[in-house]
Amino acid sequence: MSEQQYALEMIGISKEFPGVKALDGVTLQVRPGTVHALMGENGAGKSTLMKCLFGIYKQDDGEIKINGEKVEINNSSDALRHRVSMIHQELHPVPFRNVMENIWLGRFPMMGWGPIKFVNHKKMYKDTEDLFKQLDIDLSPDTLVGKLSVSKIQSIEIAKAVSFNSQIIVMDEPTSSLTGVEVEHLFRIINDLKKRGVSIIYISHKMEEILRISDDVTIMRDGKKIVTWPASELTTDLIISKMVGRDLTQRFPDRFNVPNGVILKVEGLTSPEPKSFKDISFELRKGEILGIGGLVGAQRTELVEALFGLRAISSGSVSINGKEVRITSPEDAKKYGLALLTEERRTTGIFPVLSVHENGAIANMKRYVTPYFLLNEKRKKEEVNKMVEKLRTKTPTPKTLIMNLSGGNQQKVLLARWLLTDPDILLLDEPTRGIDVGAKYEIYTLIADLAKQGKSIIMISSEMPELLGMSDRVMVMSEGRLTGILDGAQATEEEVMRLAAQH
Repeated sequence: MSEQQYALEMIGISKEFPGVKALDGVTLQVRPGTVHALMGENGAGKSTLMKCLFGIYKQDDGEIKINGEKVEINNSSDALRHRVSMIHQELHPVPFRNVMENIWLGRFPMMGWGPIKFVNHKKMYKDTEDLFKQLDIDLSPDTLVGKLSVSKIQSIEIAKAVSFNSQIIVMDEPTSSLTGVEVEHLFRIINDLKKRGVSIIYISHKMEEILRISDDVTIMRDGKKIVTWPASELTTDLIISKMVGRDLTQRFPDRFNVPNGVILKVEGLTSPEPKSFKDISFELRKGEILGIGGLVGAQRTELVEALFGLRAISSGSVSINGKEVRITSPEDAKKYGLALLTEERRTTGIFPVLSVHENGAIANMKRYVTPYFLLNEKRKKEEVNKMVEKLRTKTPTPKTLIMNLSGGNQQKVLLARWLLTDPDILLLDEPTRGIDVGAKYEIYTLIADLAKQGKSIIMISSEMPELLGMSDRVMVMSEGRLTGILDGAQATEEEVMRLAAQH
């Protein structure tokens, strides 16, 4: 194929950070009007490669060609000028501004005379309406973004990328926060964009999506391109083996935990918020993995946040080991042996400007205080380093800033943070979101080992195979209500969905 037939060529791209070579001579060629999937484990270099394309990073070596012409992309303005846009995995909207202002930020339509200019709000509203009509997005342009769900904000980001009239759009984990219906809507948008000749670079860990939506697939490992294949010739097993460099015949580990005795009892738990959870009652056994399923808006996250003292409770009770407890803050929750891994790691998990070492230790600082009120730095470093190594976290050194790690490795550091507190009950909210298949298996193995040791785990998951494959029992919620608890061995996707859609 001649170079003029490619919408994008990234040739011999290399990028090095202190202590790690993130990209090693990677070449990516994307055909016009196609979906080109980019796959690989966390830390493989996918996002780094795309950040070089979008001007967030400047490559050390290599060149970029768009429609056969060499271009210089030194920043995101250069990328947008060359009609390249990117929808990032971690969303960063301006929460206190409305939808249309978020979409047209930095390029508001203006009106006025001479040097006197005003924002033309009427035109901006109309342009946003036209854009939403084109993409079939049901959202008012003047809605405050801070009041929207993550999935709605994702829709705004997609609309914003399209509004630049881009010929190349990078989508980094675009469905990680979307429901099944919203995923179908996104796929319709992608197909419409393809018909207009737009090329989509699609990063995802979801095999079913990749095989369904992609035309070509490039697999990366350890900063290198492994292979590019037509998607029609690939299978899930083949993708996994190329990604991890080995066969992964078992998706979930064997579990040897034996749940016994009740450690947590929740009775009639109700939130004071009118549209939140109501009258929730359940029991969690020692050594049990209790999965919580449901659709967006089921109030699963709100429930575990309340158990951890982050949300108020208007009525109901919580008992641990047979004794009723009052948890009004995370400090109370930690005292009673609870730990919470939050859903949004960048927003409510990591401290981006602190090191891996500090992020791992921060929930457990009291443990490292000496009788003279000084920090035992040696003990702190040893324990964090040991846990980070145990979780096989890829980081140049523990002194590396956590914001420089891939999403999956950031998640491992957060798990290390809470495991160092030696909790009895772990509340895991979407623990493998945005994590590749190899890292997922490692986290599944860790969860299974913790349950075998007698730890009790509540795991929220929106991925049905994960929910059914890892849970001893599945608790299903719908619109803030508990609709059923199923035995894991007998639970089916159909029954979980029936209960999830009940209200």
